[in-house]
Amino acid sequence: MTKQTTNFDADLVATRHHLHSIPEIGLSEFKTSDYVTSELTAMGYEVTRGLGKTGVVATLRNGTSSRCIGIRADFDALPIKEETGADYASTHPGVMHACGHDGHTAMLLGAAKRLAERKQFDGTVHLIFQPAEENFGGAKLMIEDGLFERFPCDAVFGLHNDPDLPFGEFHFIDGPMMAAADECKITVIGKGGHGAEPQSTPDPIVCGASIIMALQSIVARNIHPMRQAVITVGAFNSGIASNVIPERAEMSLTVRAFDPDVRDELETRIRQVAEGQAASYGLKVAVDYERGYPPMVNPRKETDYMRSIARRFAGGDKVKTMQDPIMGSEDFAYFLEENPGCFFLLGTAKTDNDPPLHHPKYDFNDDVLPLGAAFWVDLAEDFLSGLDTAE
Repeated sequence: MTKQTTNFDADLVATRHHLHSIPEIGLSEFKTSDYVTSELTAMGYEVTRGLGKTGVVATLRNGTSSRCIGIRADFDALPIKEETGADYASTHPGVMHACGHDGHTAMLLGAAKRLAERKQFDGTVHLIFQPAEENFGGAKLMIEDGLFERFPCDAVFGLHNDPDLPFGEFHFIDGPMMAAADECKITVIGKGGHGAEPQSTPDPIVCGASIIMALQSIVARNIHPMRQAVITVGAFNSGIASNVIPERAEMSLTVRAFDPDVRDELETRIRQVAEGQAASYGLKVAVDYERGYPPMVNPRKETDYMRSIARRFAGGDKVKTMQDPIMGSEDFAYFLEENPGCFFLLGTAKTDNDPPLHHPKYDFNDDVLPLGAAFWVDLAEDFLSGLDTAE
């Protein structure tokens, strides 16, 4: 393990605990943004606020090179009531850091301090503290506000903690890593009537049930078996009484894919299935299909480079290749559409039965803070070493 992890900033845990106590939902991270800005300003960074509403970019220059690196940490929380029992638990009722973004931010702040103290690099470091990863696509909002025009990066990097992976392991995959995430709402429209006279009233519940079953055939029969895809109906709502045929039935879907052509096919077939099934029941249907985060695709060159840095940093036994991409989504995908770079997973398991991400009892593993912070320092200093090692 690199010597940079020893005697690392003793304030890392205090920083993480403070962030954990003030969780804020995406695009309302005002206290978090204020705190991050104050810390970075004290370190000597040039700090820019307001990208993506609450986003923060910290810039540090050293030497004469024009080379630039971007490193991102997300800092929004989730609408979950915390059940950790920690003495630093959320002070904002119904909101908690259940995904470890407090840890991501604390690690990058720790790296920021060490980079500013050492200044052992030649070029420019842009540290990107991003809002709204969980809901509103803060990465896209920052880009739309001119992130990479104002803060150009030769490459941009990010990570996510994973309590299901062994502590200190670095997991990489080149190519598709995380899926596109689309949302679809299907509304079956009828007239409503008496439950005892079903022959007089087309039933949107029966039609809706037929649509749900027919949707299952899309992945099984329209998508190539070697191309992964998921259609899940997560909600089906209709009716209020046993003897009333309702006027409407509504269902909500999440749709996942890695390949753009598959993504297009899924939308086309969902519309066709919904409309065809509704017509067979003499009903109308409205399909509201919304494209969400794109698939996140790691370029091979930058991923191989990151693997080499991780092997040097942690040892070859701690660097793993993911067997399969993940059907979850991540808005860092927008950054990788604009720049080369790499996103990876850092194992943070405490026990064999840690609460998963997005669980009310989840709590980021503080032991990994110095590891993650030191890795970011190693990466930035190597990337900006003047040796063009990322090529």
